Amino acid sequence: MTSADTRDADFGPRGQKWLASTVRFFVAPLILFISGFFTTDFLLSGIYTWPRTSKVLVLTITVLVLSYEFVYKEQRALRPDSSGSCAVRALLYSCVIPYVVGVIALIVLARM
Repeated sequence: MTSADTRDADFGPRGQKWLASTVRFFVAPLILFISGFFTTDFLLSGIYTWPRTSKVLVLTITVLVLSYEFVYKEQRALRPDSSGSCAVRALLYSCVIPYVVGVIALIVLARM
């Protein structure tokens, strides 16, 4: 066994579930809420310079990777069912809804 294998064995399935839950319930929703807010700010501002556009593109790619790798795939690994409905529900509740709430929050603030 290499030292990396030993560390993974020490972390164990319990630690893996804890980390997956932390990402799913705290990290991903917070990042997606802020991303929805920031992306909507960019779209509503009308200032489409290359630096701002590149930031939004990088943010969008980051959000997609976070959502797929750390929420969807992790839920598929923790609950391997054939349909993947648990993983899709986790993606909806942890990523899509916080993103939409961030969009709505900025629109409400913009109308004030």
